[in-house]
Amino acid sequence: MNLPELLAPAGDLEKLQIAYLYGADAVYCAGKKYGLRANANNFTIEELRYAVKFAHSLHKKIYVTVNIIFHEKEVEGLEDYLKELDEIGVDAIIASDILVIKKAKELNLKLEVHVSTQASILNGESGLFYKELGVTRLVLAREASIHDIESIKKQTGLELECFIHGAMCTSFSGRCILSNYCTNRDANRGGCAQICRWTFEAEEEKEIFSMTPKDLNLIQYIEQMIKAGVNSFKVEGRMRGIYYIATVILVYRRILDKIRMHNLKEGEVNYYLDILNRCANRDSAPQFIEILPTEKEQYFLGRQELSNQDFLGMVLEYNEKTSEVTLEQRNYFKVGDIVEFFGPKLETFSYQIEEIFDVEDNKIEVANHPKMIVKLKVNTKLNKYDMMRIKVFDKQDYL
Repeated sequence: MNLPELLAPAGDLEKLQIAYLYGADAVYCAGKKYGLRANANNFTIEELRYAVKFAHSLHKKIYVTVNIIFHEKEVEGLEDYLKELDEIGVDAIIASDILVIKKAKELNLKLEVHVSTQASILNGESGLFYKELGVTRLVLAREASIHDIESIKKQTGLELECFIHGAMCTSFSGRCILSNYCTNRDANRGGCAQICRWTFEAEEEKEIFSMTPKDLNLIQYIEQMIKAGVNSFKVEGRMRGIYYIATVILVYRRILDKIRMHNLKEGEVNYYLDILNRCANRDSAPQFIEILPTEKEQYFLGRQELSNQDFLGMVLEYNEKTSEVTLEQRNYFKVGDIVEFFGPKLETFSYQIEEIFDVEDNKIEVANHPKMIVKLKVNTKLNKYDMMRIKVFDKQDYL
């Protein structure tokens, strides 16, 4: 079975490497300009050059967002930037402004052009319009239903990329002007101030309300989307940390591999659904995929977004002779805690911490300093970049 590509976000080089390592087939990122995540670290041209070489050495792909809505002052320098991206071997750009699409074709670049979700494509006629401009892939609006996907695929025959996980926008696929209106930060040029996450007070009732949609989560619809003709499953989150990226990408990687092997069980989907919901700080929902969202898919009366503390440490080294793992601590843990290790080449397993040693091999009771280096005795072989987290769910309980 030809599975869809698994496409991961990357806000910097570390996140890009983790995304590939944990199972992404491709990564999308941005340069220092023309992208819609201005607050991410993003990539210099030299970093992009390295990222392209790294991706291609793994036989994987890299796409660069050039998806702002251009005002006159941003046009200068665009042509040189597109040529530079083409020269370093970027596989595709993701664009929303017709200017960028036409310019890429006029320059006869080798890279592909994908239409950004900012274009809000929800019907076949729109898709055909962009097809005539020479694009090879449509990134559909997050509001696309299964019926929309099937119809657009049938009409256009183009590759379709669909978001399957991550934040939703209150406005249609990011066409928001609230940020610009309230803070003079233009969401359509990379400066979104996340107004939809704010809370407001109704004048008459004096009641706090918000307009925040819950996150998107389509893990239970993956097989339907494959049948509908989706070619790329996209995860949102260039501002997210490495634990989130590793967890989400590994979950969808394992789901896709199970589908390929025809041995995916319903209980496994429920287990992975709980894992996904645990690693984010907002609730999630399928949103538009089958029906229009209701109040159940939205936060109206405020909420708490608590920082996730499950990520306890990352493996730096494993000594097979001594069964000793060296960890970089990320959150507080202590002797007696029940944790679990997970990683791209690792079957997730539980472990009770019996002893902790510092870098000088002194026994300590707690690891409570950010990024401190500690050692544990673990009999199961671990690999660099495997991660340790709080154990909450037991997969066997779902099977």
